[in-house]
Amino acid sequence: MAEMTAQEAAEWGKTLSFETVWAALTKSGERIDKLMEKSGKTEESMNRLMEKSGKTEEFINSLGEKVDRVTANVGGLNLSMGDLIETLFAPHLGEKFDVYNYNLKRIFNRVPIYDDNSRLRSDIDILLSNTTVCMAVEVKRWLERTDQVDEHIKRMQLIRQYPPAEVKGKTLLGAIVGAVVTPEAREYAEQNGFYVLELMGEDVRLLEPSNDFQPKEW
Repeated sequence: MAEMTAQEAAEWGKTLSFETVWAALTKSGERIDKLMEKSGKTEESMNRLMEKSGKTEEFINSLGEKVDRVTANVGGLNLSMGDLIETLFAPHLGEKFDVYNYNLKRIFNRVPIYDDNSRLRSDIDILLSNTTVCMAVEVKRWLERTDQVDEHIKRMQLIRQYPPAEVKGKTLLGAIVGAVVTPEAREYAEQNGFYVLELMGEDVRLLEPSNDFQPKEW
């Protein structure tokens, strides 16, 4: 597990901009079309994402020009949309939970989950922790379906069954981050005890759960 201190993570995040990493994701208009096709999303979803990201129509129009000028990945980066969210916002995710006094200052990325036979069973996109609590965070481009939440439920069960060293002996909680989150997926995630965060502008916001929400301890 590669751990960063909160200060190191913050400094790392400052070196990247939304525009720079976004440009690194695509080399041509064709790759953008392919990404949208794989995501099963329409132009309406793209417009919604860009609007929420605080980007104007002018930025959208200029994106193609920027992509055409990019003939190699910026700084060697080769990122998916999930990687983009992790890269930009992982350094600041812990502080989003300060309202609940979790004080999650330790940050781990891509934590593997091995079973008793040393077989890789899954991994944790982002693991936040303190001395008594861990938060396993799953990152999605679009959090739109209940089965995506079910996948994280299975992951949480694996984490508890085969806990990585940082998780052992601690209270385990779960959260899901989405660039776009549908009401159905959000409601289902909260019903299963997950915190939900969504991309807002150039930041990620912890969505306020319903009054009867209870975070699940796995």
